[in-house]
Amino acid sequence: MKRWGTLRAIAGSLILGLAAACASTGDVDTVRSDAQETRRLAEEANAKATLAAADASAARTAAEAAAKDAREANQKSDRIFQKSLHK
Repeated sequence: MKRWGTLRAIAGSLILGLAAACASTGDVDTVRSDAQETRRLAEEANAKATLAAADASAARTAAEAAAKDAREANQKSDRIFQKSLHK
Protein backbone atom coordinates (compact mmCIF):
# COMPACT_ATOMS: atom_id res chain seq x y z
CA MET A 1 0.00 0.00 0.00
CA LYS A 2 2.98 2.31 0.41
CA ARG A 3 3.39 2.33 -3.33
CA TRP A 4 -0.11 3.74 -3.84
CA GLY A 5 0.52 6.40 -1.24
CA THR A 6 3.73 7.41 -2.93
CA LEU A 7 2.11 7.45 -6.36
CA ARG A 8 -0.76 9.57 -5.06
CA ALA A 9 1.63 12.01 -3.40
CA ILE A 10 3.65 12.28 -6.61
CA ALA A 11 0.50 12.77 -8.66
CA GLY A 12 -0.66 15.44 -6.24
CA SER A 13 2.69 17.21 -6.43
CA LEU A 14 2.64 17.03 -10.21
CA ILE A 15 -0.85 18.49 -10.34
CA LEU A 16 0.21 21.20 -7.91
CA GLY A 17 3.25 22.00 -10.03
CA LEU A 18 1.25 22.17 -13.24
CA ALA A 19 -1.46 24.23 -11.64
CA ALA A 20 1.04 26.70 -10.23
CA ALA A 21 2.33 27.45 -13.72
CA CYS A 22 -0.93 29.01 -14.91
CA ALA A 23 -3.34 29.26 -12.00
CA SER A 24 -4.47 31.79 -9.48
CA THR A 25 -3.69 31.54 -5.78
CA GLY A 26 -7.18 30.19 -5.14
CA ASP A 27 -6.65 27.45 -7.70
CA VAL A 28 -3.30 26.54 -6.19
CA ASP A 29 -4.84 26.42 -2.72
CA THR A 30 -7.61 24.15 -4.01
CA VAL A 31 -5.09 21.82 -5.64
CA ARG A 32 -2.93 21.86 -2.51
CA SER A 33 -5.98 20.98 -0.42
CA ASP A 34 -6.86 18.15 -2.82
CA ALA A 35 -3.29 16.86 -2.64
CA GLN A 36 -3.39 16.91 1.16
CA GLU A 37 -6.69 15.05 1.17
CA THR A 38 -5.25 12.51 -1.26
CA ARG A 39 -2.23 12.03 1.00
CA ARG A 40 -4.48 11.62 4.05
CA LEU A 41 -6.53 8.98 2.24
CA ALA A 42 -3.37 7.15 1.17
CA GLU A 43 -2.03 7.16 4.73
CA GLU A 44 -5.40 5.92 6.01
CA ALA A 45 -5.38 3.10 3.46
CA ASN A 46 -1.83 2.21 4.47
CA ALA A 47 -2.86 2.04 8.14
CA LYS A 48 -5.80 -0.21 7.27
CA ALA A 49 -3.53 -2.47 5.24
CA THR A 50 -1.14 -2.72 8.18
CA LEU A 51 -4.02 -3.73 10.48
CA ALA A 52 -5.23 -6.27 7.92
CA ALA A 53 -1.75 -7.79 7.73
CA ALA A 54 -1.67 -8.09 11.53
CA ASP A 55 -5.11 -9.74 11.52
CA ALA A 56 -3.96 -12.17 8.82
CA SER A 57 -0.88 -13.03 10.83
CA ALA A 58 -2.99 -13.73 13.93
CA ALA A 59 -5.36 -15.88 11.87
CA ARG A 60 -2.43 -17.84 10.46
CA THR A 61 -1.08 -18.46 13.96
CA ALA A 62 -4.48 -19.66 15.14
CA ALA A 63 -4.86 -21.93 12.10
CA GLU A 64 -1.42 -23.43 12.66
CA ALA A 65 -2.30 -24.14 16.30
CA ALA A 66 -5.59 -25.73 15.26
CA ALA A 67 -3.80 -27.88 12.67
CA LYS A 68 -1.32 -29.02 15.33
CA ASP A 69 -4.18 -29.92 17.69
CA ALA A 70 -5.92 -31.83 14.89
CA ARG A 71 -2.74 -33.79 14.10
CA GLU A 72 -2.31 -34.69 17.78
CA ALA A 73 -5.95 -35.78 18.08
CA ASN A 74 -5.59 -37.88 14.92
CA GLN A 75 -2.44 -39.54 16.25
CA LYS A 76 -4.17 -40.28 19.55
CA SER A 77 -7.18 -41.81 17.81
CA ASP A 78 -4.83 -43.91 15.66
CA ARG A 79 -3.08 -45.21 18.79
CA ILE A 80 -6.44 -46.06 20.39
CA PHE A 81 -7.52 -47.84 17.23
CA GLN A 82 -4.26 -49.81 17.06
CA LYS A 83 -4.66 -50.85 20.71
CA SER A 84 -8.19 -52.03 20.01
CA LEU A 85 -6.89 -54.25 17.18
CA HIS A 86 -4.39 -55.94 19.48
CA LYS A 87 -6.96 -56.89 22.12
